[in-house]
Amino acid sequence: MKMLTFGVTIVRHGETQYNKDKLLQGQGVDLPLSETGLQQAETVGNYLSELKFTNAFSSDLQRAKQTADIILRNSLHCSGLEVVRDPLLKERSFGIAEGRPVDDLKNMASAAGLSCPNFTPPQGETPAQVKLRIEEFMRALFLRMAADHGGPDGPQDACGSSGAASSPDSETDGPVASRPDDGLLGVPAHALVVSHGAYMRVAVRYLVEDLQCSLPPNMKASQLYSACPNTGICRFVFTLRLTDAGPVPGAVRCVFINRKEHLKVGKGTD
Repeated sequence: MKMLTFGVTIVRHGETQYNKDKLLQGQGVDLPLSETGLQQAETVGNYLSELKFTNAFSSDLQRAKQTADIILRNSLHCSGLEVVRDPLLKERSFGIAEGRPVDDLKNMASAAGLSCPNFTPPQGETPAQVKLRIEEFMRALFLRMAADHGGPDGPQDACGSSGAASSPDSETDGPVASRPDDGLLGVPAHALVVSHGAYMRVAVRYLVEDLQCSLPPNMKASQLYSACPNTGICRFVFTLRLTDAGPVPGAVRCVFINRKEHLKVGKGTD
């Protein structure tokens, strides 16, 4: 049976003024990046600049679109790659809490006897509803990657050559070395996905609990389900079975969760 292996690098958007002011945005508040957010996007773009992305996807909200565009503009290989703007990658809706302080949501959750991630404000999306969007996006992603890279000639880089850039001493298994290309050695296709913090938290839980994703050694649950910082990075490697009925996920491996070392480098150069 034919198989396809590909990497997915998921990046949270850069900071907006609402992020700085600790106000909820969700779907209803569609702000651009702040000056700090633009700098963060440049920083993560520089960090990922030597990687080859064969595909790119982002939420259709401004903060995610800008972040994806800046990352690809910094790419040494794929600056002209088309970004698919997908509403399935939108942030979770927080209903009546959007535009209000994050502390308001925490107080509402506490009054209901729930933790904040599990509480749904009136008119908001439940985590289960967000998970349905994630499942739909993943099915579409599998179909797209299989169509683009699972043909008889094997995966082709959208920038004009086969394969994905990786340094020869990068490891496919075992502890990662905090390199931009960790986990990508020998992985012939690689998708960039830019989304949002609450969405990413539900997505990680889906990949771990529903798709039985394998985890890096010694990763703690507190790290696994923690909030991703602005322009934090997660990476997963998928292996699909390409059947007559369509692509079926086989193995899924987490390379890292919520990486933010590049932001420390950025601060050091201010």
